[in-house]
Amino acid sequence: MDTTRFERVKRVLDRRQTDLTVCLEEVHKHHNLSAIARTADATGCHHVHAVWPENQKWLTNNTSGGSKNWLETHLHRNIDEAVAMMRAQNPEVQILATHLSDDAVDFREIDYTKPTAVIVGQERDGISPRALAHADKNIIIPMQGMVQSLNVSVAAALILFEAQRQREEAGLYNRDMLDAKIKHRILFEGCHPIIAEQCREKELPYPELDESGEIVADETFWNILKHTQQLEATNECK
Repeated sequence: MDTTRFERVKRVLDRRQTDLTVCLEEVHKHHNLSAIARTADATGCHHVHAVWPENQKWLTNNTSGGSKNWLETHLHRNIDEAVAMMRAQNPEVQILATHLSDDAVDFREIDYTKPTAVIVGQERDGISPRALAHADKNIIIPMQGMVQSLNVSVAAALILFEAQRQREEAGLYNRDMLDAKIKHRILFEGCHPIIAEQCREKELPYPELDESGEIVADETFWNILKHTQQLEATNECK
């Protein structure tokens, strides 16, 4: 076991922010999906929500690159479903919509130390009226040029990194927010991906890990995996 990798993964999970999330409303271009997922991971988000375009294939893990292993992505058929889940995850969440309106405020004026969900809209039409009805506040990114909007992934990055700045200053990354079972699953799958896949195939629970990230399991566990490997080798030879 690469203890350096184990410690790095553990350190990342210890700083995950379960009360900071982003919701993509019908953002369908893969390069934008990937960029936003990477930014969410980089700023410590644990949850990402996506309302998927009606007539398009659903999001696959391939769209988010390596970030897919470290985030929980929740796919929704409509914005009502997405907002309901975000509020269920944290009833105190403030929902912000990136939308140019008369009452919109500078995104830097928001207190992101509060539980926060940021809704970003699709590339062409922006955020839907239905999503705006759910928002507690509209936010804008002030600009000095001719354009009035940024690429959706750039806008999401600016907002999430401002949230990270505020949360770092407030010491919020020192909280251990992830449920122990979820943390163990991600640690195991991230540090022992081959064994994790075999466990899923055999419907075995992931065994415990010691302080160095080594698997702690009895002989029965290893015999089951060994038997599985032998069967696979036999089948390949047929």
